[in-house]
Amino acid sequence: MTFSCKNFDFNTEDCLKLKTDCIMGRPGCLLEGKVTFSEEIEKKLKDLEDTSKERKKRRHKRQD
Repeated sequence: MTFSCKNFDFNTEDCLKLKTDCIMGRPGCLLEGKVTFSEEIEKKLKDLEDTSKERKKRRHKRQD
């Protein structure tokens, strides 16, 4: 299946809306909740979520 997204920058393969790497279905993505993804994409989304949680923990430690 292919798709077209107005927020996808073909030169850098980034999401223009989120200003980061394009990972279809990530929080904030136009496709979030609208389609079913492969296991590979699901794993990338979980890894992204875990990384985000770790960053938040580090920020809180710095502020203390």
